[in-house]
This record gives sequence, structure tokens and C-alpha cells, in this order.
Amino acid sequence: MGQNAIVRIDQARCIGSGQCVLAAPDVFDQSDDDGLGVVLIAEPPAELLPGVRDAVDRCPAQVVTLQE
Repeated sequence: MGQNAIVRIDQARCIGSGQCVLAAPDVFDQSDDDGLGVVLIAEPPAELLPGVRDAVDRCPAQVVTLQE
């Protein structure tokens, strides 16, 4: 198989809207400390990628990235 997909959130620019969590709850969560998005699975399996792509599209701050 090819290289794994890599998911990242730019913590410095995250506004904590939670859209990533709604789109892909298995991959993203929000910090209890500051409410910012966190990546739970940096290299998600293929079956979770549609949700990750949705999270990238939904993020109002455009800080969620997916490198495939």
C-alpha cells in the first residue's frame, strides 16, 4: 500500500469551533483545558478519511489539514 495519510491541526490558529469533532469524532477531540481541537489519530485508516476530509472542509478557521 501507499503512504499513510497525515492529519494535523494548527493549534496556534484553532478557534475551538468543534466542527472537526462533529465530522470525524474517531479522529478528533477537543481539549478539556482550552477547547481547541486535538488529533487523536494522526494517521487514520482509509475508512476514516471521508470524515477527515469533511472536517477539513468544515473548519471555519481552515486549520485542519490532511496530507495524502
